[in-house]
Amino acid sequence: MKIEFASRCQQGLRDENQDRTGAEVSEDKACFVVCDGVAGLPGGDRAAQLVRDTLLAELHEQPQLTPENTHAAIERCRAALHQEQRQRPEAARMSTTLAALFIDRTQQRAWWAHAGDSRVYHFRHGTLFDVTRDHSLAQQLKDAGYENTGINSNLLYNALGATPARPVTFSAELALEDGDAFLVCTDGFWLNLTTKEMEQALRMVNACEEWLALMEKAVSQQVKKDNLSALSVWIGEPQDATLLYSAADSARFLPPRS
Repeated sequence: MKIEFASRCQQGLRDENQDRTGAEVSEDKACFVVCDGVAGLPGGDRAAQLVRDTLLAELHEQPQLTPENTHAAIERCRAALHQEQRQRPEAARMSTTLAALFIDRTQQRAWWAHAGDSRVYHFRHGTLFDVTRDHSLAQQLKDAGYENTGINSNLLYNALGATPARPVTFSAELALEDGDAFLVCTDGFWLNLTTKEMEQALRMVNACEEWLALMEKAVSQQVKKDNLSALSVWIGEPQDATLLYSAADSARFLPPRS
């Protein structure tokens, strides 16, 4: 099963970049992860790095990925964070979001996990198939049918390291198909792109790297207040399963006419 991926992690107007991205790819398995240290609390960058490094190290030792051992690996990330919090009182409240995509290449199956407002998007045949639901006040209000315009999307009720500890959300297992595409990203990335724009960009490219670069360019046309971090992942040949684009729908991704 062919897998291609590309990654980006760039600093916006914040004083520091607390985002971390990582990937572990072997013949039998693959894992793609982004973490975003929760702003306003000391140690967010350390929390993001610790979770990223611990998760990839734990899964590197596994001969095969299963939902059970990925769940156990994330709990070890939580334990590592709690140990660090005890040892560093100044960072006792450090926490981080998490979005992780797991692929069993032998069984050709995938699943994902998240905490906070970092997301996993899944596209099939060029259109959105599934996306994680943020652990945020804005998402709770939306789900309850209330207006959430003006609500700060960064008000989270779940993150690794936060108190009280809440479970990480896992998806069901998914049988992969040739042409599946995934985007694993922090809120600094998805807040600046609509789902339709992600779909349109996917229809315009011939390579995984091109898809991420096109979206990154569109985001960068705005003032990058937040840090931008994302991984794009292609299974097989997504460009063979998507539709041709129209100039009207792709205006944001095309250079302006002189």
